[in-house]
Amino acid sequence: MQEITNKVAESGIISIDLEEFYEPGERVLFDIKPHLFMEQILREKNFRDFIKTNDWSFYKNKIVGIVCTADAIIPTWAYMLLTLALEPLAKRIFFANLSEIENLLFAEKLSKIEPSKYQDARLVIKGCGEKPVPINAYVQLSVLLRPYAKSIMYGEPCSTVPLYKAKN
Repeated sequence: MQEITNKVAESGIISIDLEEFYEPGERVLFDIKPHLFMEQILREKNFRDFIKTNDWSFYKNKIVGIVCTADAIIPTWAYMLLTLALEPLAKRIFFANLSEIENLLFAEKLSKIEPSKYQDARLVIKGCGEKPVPINAYVQLSVLLRPYAKSIMYGEPCSTVPLYKAKN
């Protein structure tokens, strides 16, 4: 009887799963629009009163994106005041929509990778998964690793799409 060998395991391919870079936590938005007069003007006294009297407990341990969906000019201090109200409770705070938050969180994690440890490596960037990974994370990882990798593929080690192969 012939022994079964795992050619994938013997190939030396390194698999990178971007889902491992996903920061856990519920993402929510805070839109300033409902707190504007006629959805156009921020009245300082009204906004400060809202900040003082609002129950901020909803945002406890959440990743919060601050946005304004109205076409209005919001003074910078208003975003800062809102941030200072959220900061004691929120896990993270960004001036960003949900898509931008994901890009920022992944960029932060990817910046901590030491790409030289992948020198001359054969890499597979894992595809489909359970957690949302923004396309920008795949783009940034590709930029980061191409100068070091021997090859870069996408998918699973048993079924990959070749993307890059270094010239000898």
